Amino acid sequence: MTIYRDVLSAVVRCLAAECIDNTAKQAWQKLYQAGDLSSGKGSALGVRDMLDVDCMVHARLHSQLPPRLWHALVAKYSTHKARKVEAIGHLVPLVESPAPQLFRYKAVTVWAIPQLKGKDGKRSTDMIVLPAGFYDMNAWDLDARPERTRRRWRTDICKALEGMVNEALVEAQEVLQAEGVLVEQAA
Repeated sequence: MTIYRDVLSAVVRCLAAECIDNTAKQAWQKLYQAGDLSSGKGSALGVRDMLDVDCMVHARLHSQLPPRLWHALVAKYSTHKARKVEAIGHLVPLVESPAPQLFRYKAVTVWAIPQLKGKDGKRSTDMIVLPAGFYDMNAWDLDARPERTRRRWRTDICKALEGMVNEALVEAQEVLQAEGVLVEQAA
C-alpha cells in the first residue's frame, strides 16, 4: 500500500492525480519514484500502482468530506484549472462577510490563486495566472470604502477560508488513517 508521510502530501498528490498524463516519459523520468523521503528509497509500488492509489484516495476524500471542505481543499491545492475555478465558485457564497459580492468573489479568487513573482504571463507551466490588476484591492469595492475596512474584510475572508482548509485536513487525516495510508499508521 502507498504510504504518505502526512495528510498534506496525500491531499496534494491525490488532487494532482487528475492532471497526470500517461504519455511516454524521458529516461530520467522513468528512474524517479516518489516515496517516503525518510527511508531514502522510492516507493515499493510501481508508477501505475501509485497513480491508482492516488486516484482511490481522491475518490475516498471526495466522498467522505463535506462539500464545503472538499471545495476548500480543491481551491487551495488542486492543479486542475477547471476544478479550481469551480471550487472557487462554490466557496464564494459560503464565506460570511459584510463585504459586497464582488469583493468576496475577488478575495476568494486571490486566496486560491495567489500572485506569483516574476514577469506576468511568462510561465512555462500550464497554470492559472491572473492579471496584475486583479490583485488590486482598490478595484474590489465599487463604493470606495476605507482601506482599513477592505483590509479587515480581506483578512476575515482569508481566515475563514484557512479555517475551512484546516478543518478539511483534520477530517482528511481521519479518513486516511482509517484507510491505513499514513506513515504513523503503517509504523
